[in-house]
Amino acid sequence: MKFYMGVDAGGSKIFCLLVNEKGETVGRGVSGNGNHQTNPLDAEKNIASACSNALREAGLKPAEVEFAYFGLAGADREPDYAILRPMIAKLGFPRHAIACDTMIAMRAGTDRPYGAVVISGTGFNAAARNRAGEELQYGGFGYLFGDGQGSGRDMANFAFRSAVRAWDGRGRPTLLHDMVLETTGFASVPDMLDAALDEGYAPPLHLAELIFRAAGEGDEVAVGILAEQGVELGNAAAALIQRLGMENEEFDVVLGGSVLAKSVPAIMQDALAKRIRLTAPQAKITRITMEPVAGAVLSAMDQAGIQAGTQVMNNLNTVSFDDLKGDAR
Repeated sequence: MKFYMGVDAGGSKIFCLLVNEKGETVGRGVSGNGNHQTNPLDAEKNIASACSNALREAGLKPAEVEFAYFGLAGADREPDYAILRPMIAKLGFPRHAIACDTMIAMRAGTDRPYGAVVISGTGFNAAARNRAGEELQYGGFGYLFGDGQGSGRDMANFAFRSAVRAWDGRGRPTLLHDMVLETTGFASVPDMLDAALDEGYAPPLHLAELIFRAAGEGDEVAVGILAEQGVELGNAAAALIQRLGMENEEFDVVLGGSVLAKSVPAIMQDALAKRIRLTAPQAKITRITMEPVAGAVLSAMDQAGIQAGTQVMNNLNTVSFDDLKGDAR
């Protein structure tokens, strides 16, 4: 029996999953922060702890794992990999690979080892991998570095900004004016501005939800924001697809993150899909269907030359860490 490990190391928690060649879970591990950009010593310790716990539960040693695949937050540039390669090598897995955690999110939403992914939650990322295994990614660095403004943080800022512009006449009237004041508890926009300018007040992240609420009620300003940023998110994926020569391929574009995966109405998602199909007409828009750590396991199998069949996919779709999510330290 062969065994495969996947690791999803994020900024708050790490999930490690060990499965057999049927995709059946044999070991799990959970720990705290796994982003070396936040704290490299903690990340190294926590990744080792999550892997150790999964190995202990499975009764295995690192040398008995056929392939281990690590999806790591902050694995963005070569300087990051210069830190991460020796860190992961210390764990003792003879065959392993490292990628940005965006790539395992893609693999968690498709039955192919290639495709594209757009993540819009608090932040934004996009990535793609072609049939040859070449990978590219965008995002995470902000507007100044070419990103669009379709993340949850950006949506909150748009809500705040739209309320200000509706009040001072630079923008159109919008439901967001009253919604923002009601949600923040300010009596007026001038009061809100004074708090921001004099007291360091910043728009709370949950203001992002107001964009979708207002759009659902037909507010033209909110609808316009969602449509414009959906096009920009699609533009990021389309650019990656074109750079990787995937325009005429059939593949999945996986959507993830709270903004894209959960928000209604689907104005942003529809605009994103329309933009992508201008570049890749055969692309199919899908959503993440399993835990991202299961995407890391599938990536391990891909690297080992194993094609995951229906049984493996069905087993991985049932993986849950709900009983362990409170165990991270």
